[in-house]
Amino acid sequence: MKRHTTTLAALLCAGLLSACGEAPVRDISGPPPAASRIKFFNFGVGAPGVNFYADNTKMTAISSATPGVESTTGVNYSQVGNGGAYSAIAPGQYTLAGKIAATVDKDLAISTVPATIADGKYYSFYMSGFYNTTTKTVEGFVVEDPVAAPTDFTVATVRFVNAISNANPMTLYAKNTTTATEVAVGAEVAYKGAGALASLPAGFYDLSTRYTGVTTNAIVRTGVQFLAGRMYTIGARGDITIVSTTATNRPFLDNTANR
Repeated sequence: MKRHTTTLAALLCAGLLSACGEAPVRDISGPPPAASRIKFFNFGVGAPGVNFYADNTKMTAISSATPGVESTTGVNYSQVGNGGAYSAIAPGQYTLAGKIAATVDKDLAISTVPATIADGKYYSFYMSGFYNTTTKTVEGFVVEDPVAAPTDFTVATVRFVNAISNANPMTLYAKNTTTATEVAVGAEVAYKGAGALASLPAGFYDLSTRYTGVTTNAIVRTGVQFLAGRMYTIGARGDITIVSTTATNRPFLDNTANR
């Protein structure tokens, strides 16, 4: 009995090895699938809440109280989609869009921007300017985010994006609240523009923007913390003509961490 059992086991093993030998071996030595990253801002003054799309793919979502039913809230004005996190997106050509989330005019695209997404790069899509209630449209633009691994863990890197359509080109300034040292963060930035990265020692800063040749601040935000080894984008949004310090559409400096 022992002899027959041994022979049978040997035959089964040989059969398994033969089957395995005929199956193709999966090659996992190549690079992982290409992917880039993008985040979405609703900085369109007066714009309704939207869901953001890349072609027909929904890129942002708001949790719903009703299972199986999409939220009608969307990403509201002044907010960043997905809690400020980047969404993965494959490289390629896209039409990026903000589409109304509410029941009325559901999925109507109010802002569309064609964009080329390159392999392994980071981007931000901004709805900007003023929402036109007649045409139900608002402007938008895309900028590349120069996200990279930090090389100096004693400083933060900061840049300025201007999303205020009725403001002149502005320069962002950062004043260290401990040393009182004030520096320009890059150069002057026009509407729909993004400035260069500037390195700042970690700490708390009072931020302001000014027009060229003007000493009066156009926008002010105090007590902003920058952590070492992190990258931040300061985005200007709102209506530059508003002087109220509490109005929703007042000019404001948004601070969003890129890394």
